[in-house]
Amino acid sequence: MDLDILILRDPRESVKKCSLTPLRGMAGLEFVNYHPDRRIDASGRILLDPEGEAFEPRDAGRSLFLIDCAWRRVPSLLQTVDGEPLRRRLPELSTAYPRKSVTFQDPSTGLASVEALYAAAWELWGPCPQLLEGYRWKEEFLRLNPRLESARSS
Repeated sequence: MDLDILILRDPRESVKKCSLTPLRGMAGLEFVNYHPDRRIDASGRILLDPEGEAFEPRDAGRSLFLIDCAWRRVPSLLQTVDGEPLRRRLPELSTAYPRKSVTFQDPSTGLASVEALYAAAWELWGPCPQLLEGYRWKEEFLRLNPRLESARSS
């Protein structure tokens, strides 16, 4: 299984706190820093969207487009996206990431970026345990989400 993941990352977010940082350089992942003048083509890719349709079997093997930013910044980053990505929502999952914001309330179903990435990859390609290798809360995330448990063997 070959990963094909495009990640649009908000450079305002701390690289040190970013759950995706350990994945930099991994084959099949391309990180692009957001800039208001840079256009990103997401045609035909799956875009995670809490308001999107549920994943479908026909989505298997498609490319993934992930936006890595604070929830409140998603509309700004989306303004730089061309094409018509297919909007899909993840099934209800629980985060293990200890979120804490003093300025904005996270959605109750929000996940850390690496958790969302792993869950979406699981929907598209099956278990990709390498995506959780550097994630500090991997074991807790898998315990909270037994449907993704098959990755524990890594």
